[in-house]
Amino acid sequence: MTGLYIHIPFCASRCIYCGFYSTTMDKMKQRYVDAVCKEIKGYYLKENKNSTEWSTIYLGGGTPSQLNKSQLHQIFSAIGIPSKNIEITMECNPDDVTDDFAKMISALPINRISMGAQTFSDARLKFLHRRHTSNEVIVAIERLRKAGIKNISVDLMFGFPEETLEDWQNDIKKALELNVEHLSAYSLMYEEGTPLFTLLQQGKIKEIDDNLSLDMYNTLVDMLTAANYEHYEISNFAKKGFRSRHNSSYWNNTPYIGIGAAAHSYISGKRWWNISNIKKYCEGIENNTPERETEIIDADTHYNDLITTALRTSDGLNLDMLSLEQQNYLLSNAQHLIDEGMLKLNNKKLSLTRQGIYISDSIMSDLIKI
Repeated sequence: MTGLYIHIPFCASRCIYCGFYSTTMDKMKQRYVDAVCKEIKGYYLKENKNSTEWSTIYLGGGTPSQLNKSQLHQIFSAIGIPSKNIEITMECNPDDVTDDFAKMISALPINRISMGAQTFSDARLKFLHRRHTSNEVIVAIERLRKAGIKNISVDLMFGFPEETLEDWQNDIKKALELNVEHLSAYSLMYEEGTPLFTLLQQGKIKEIDDNLSLDMYNTLVDMLTAANYEHYEISNFAKKGFRSRHNSSYWNNTPYIGIGAAAHSYISGKRWWNISNIKKYCEGIENNTPERETEIIDADTHYNDLITTALRTSDGLNLDMLSLEQQNYLLSNAQHLIDEGMLKLNNKKLSLTRQGIYISDSIMSDLIKI
């Protein structure tokens, strides 16, 4: 089984924190959709044999909800009729979810929506250059529920400049009131090349201190766990039975195919990714000369991939996935972290403890092969 990811890079405007490949070139939409459909039909369905073999389908971005009804139908026509049992997710912006949009979604095979709320403070939304208001998140979810969507995920951010712990608690409370099936929460990142990073470098904003950031993360875990959400990955929480199947495939070593500009694929010991340029992507697909880079995954790279993905999850890393040599290397480097209470080993599964989660990047750095 293979996951299918389709990258839709279009945005009406750019958020100041975003490091993903996206564009505001609205006039390219139809040409891009045509190229995506050609890539699906011409390169991957012949490998996958039948669309019902996809384990999950995910439309991400960018902002997939910027596509119109005809364009979305065109994409699903290229994919074929998916199995009724698979998870099919589409990312949406709250302000795109009109009554007409919700009805359109209900007529497509989409059965899961991932929505970027980020915060319920209109002032912080304005700071991020988000187009929606906090109330539009609530209205959008009501519309999606009426349209029959029973699996909704909401994204939140914490660690804004000058944000207090009480501010963050209020955001979590409002998210819980929405009673969605899934929540993802991330610390605000200052990625080089983004306007947010420039503001930081210019001294116009300041990062919150590490102790407050840790308090915010612990508050998140405590409040969502108390509300019966399963903390199944560092940044992800789900009601029982509503883990993100698609994202879990990345963490569980499941093969996936990426379609569209900047999309990554991983299958049969090989990883490749399309060029991060919408014009060059379209030209390559149109001329049957797609521009992409390829990496053959050797044993050490595969080991490092497992460390940086499986260890993110509550299930942890099953040592049986490693060779005996890799197991010995891992355990020799992990022992001091186990002794310090940062990692735990149970029934040949190595996983982060609550204490270790917050410094997971440092722990993984200690365990990978350089």
